[in-house]
Amino acid sequence: MENVGGTALAIVLMVLIVFVIIVLVRSVRIIPQARAGVVERLGKYQRTLNPGLTILIPFVDRLLPLLDLREQVVSFPPQPVITEDNLVVSIDTVVYFQVTDPRAATYEIANYIQAVEQLTTTTLRNVVGGLNLEEALTSRDQINGQLRGVLDEATGRWGIRVSRVELKAIDPPHSIQDSMEKQMRAERDRRAAILTAEGTKQSAILTAEGQRQAAILKAEGEAKAAILRADGESQAIQKVFDAIHKGNPDQKLLAYQYLQTLPKLAEGSSNKLWIIPSEVGEALKGIGNALGGTAPESVAGGLFDEVAAKPAEP
Repeated sequence: MENVGGTALAIVLMVLIVFVIIVLVRSVRIIPQARAGVVERLGKYQRTLNPGLTILIPFVDRLLPLLDLREQVVSFPPQPVITEDNLVVSIDTVVYFQVTDPRAATYEIANYIQAVEQLTTTTLRNVVGGLNLEEALTSRDQINGQLRGVLDEATGRWGIRVSRVELKAIDPPHSIQDSMEKQMRAERDRRAAILTAEGTKQSAILTAEGQRQAAILKAEGEAKAAILRADGESQAIQKVFDAIHKGNPDQKLLAYQYLQTLPKLAEGSSNKLWIIPSEVGEALKGIGNALGGTAPESVAGGLFDEVAAKPAEP
């Protein structure tokens, strides 16, 4: 009997030890950093546990699953959205949110992640539904701002703050993508043609300007050359004139020099007809007197024969 009583006492002690261990385990809880816990006492909200060590009343207090207070990133699957011009586009969204009130996130909404997803989808359809395809593709910042404003206002009472909403991709139908690519290629070809035409135009303008400048410079050079030649000839004539006057030539020398220039009048292939000046007779008379009475006609005949005998240039 004593052995039976000892065994029963040992079992009772062991049960008590296990019970004490369970009570201690359920009484002492450690809340990690960036986590929060909601405590219910007899089924009613009692308090929110912050990070650290806390003591609960066993079998009276119940700790609900911990909530993550860090900012969370949720990527939702592509959603078909109809634009204002009746085109179906597929839009991927990413939502950045954070739990700011654990009590509201626990009791105000059953599944806040699913609620945020559904609210994002409906809001996205409302926003994009008022835009055409081109506006939807080029107004991402505007769409993101409208989505964030609506989501932040709606999720505020759930104890959630939506910080950012981003559109990862907006995919139009394949037929629209092909049309857009053709339009972009046509636009690039048009711009290339315009640039080529502008280049050709500028090249022609620069060429014409260069030719004009070259012609102007050439004309100016020719004018200056003509002026210099005229100045040179004028100076040469002036020097010859001064030399003749300084030499004080007589009538005989002048007549002789005058007659020497006559053969030059016949030079050149285009001189078919030339006229003898009236002063030739006076010059011949002077030469005749100088030669001692030689007849002017014989002298002139000799000169004329010399000019006639001069071979014509081809």
